[in-house]
Amino acid sequence: MEKILIVEDDNSLSQLLEFQLKYAHYDTLITPRGEEAIKFIKEYDYSLIILDIMLLDGSGIDVCKEIRTFSEVPVIMLTARDSINDKISAFDAGADDYLTKPFEFAELLARIKANTKKSQNSKPKIITHKGITIFLDTYRAERDGVELNLTKKELKILQLLLENKGKVISKEEIINKLWQGFYEENNNIVSVYINYLRNKVDKNFPEKLIENVRGIGYIIR
Repeated sequence: MEKILIVEDDNSLSQLLEFQLKYAHYDTLITPRGEEAIKFIKEYDYSLIILDIMLLDGSGIDVCKEIRTFSEVPVIMLTARDSINDKISAFDAGADDYLTKPFEFAELLARIKANTKKSQNSKPKIITHKGITIFLDTYRAERDGVELNLTKKELKILQLLLENKGKVISKEEIINKLWQGFYEENNNIVSVYINYLRNKVDKNFPEKLIENVRGIGYIIR
């Protein structure tokens, strides 16, 4: 049985989630503290983490950053904070998904299934193309030996473009692959991340690799 760690300081909500997830055939563990969550994740191989931003002992964003120093476990941020800056901060910290409260459990369950399925797909450890090297097991990327310092979401977009080099990838496809399609009404988040990525991948190099195909999407040839 897959096991999910719920990191949530609202006791009534965490108890409700535990009940609903057990009914959906998931085992669960609850903690309201980030420090304890880190300890649990280091001790047990969880299938997924549900993580609030506001915890009893600090920020869930900081907890997510710490998780990404040692684990690739999928993280869904579940929070009342709904600004674009909060979402970008969470994705930059390494979150895989973001759901705002109030929410429908059916949607949370769909995201859980999508993220756990994605994490189970085996991927090559290294991808290389035109001087770019992505080290998937350590979340690192270089270009011509220069460290690019990408966030996890930036790295995943670059990975998607490289795995489909020579093919135009639309904003909708990026959303479906990396956000499970739940940002269709606000796909400017893709433009924001492409801009971040270009500043790191192309800005300081003579050959620009990430091309914009007007009205369609993006391509690396």
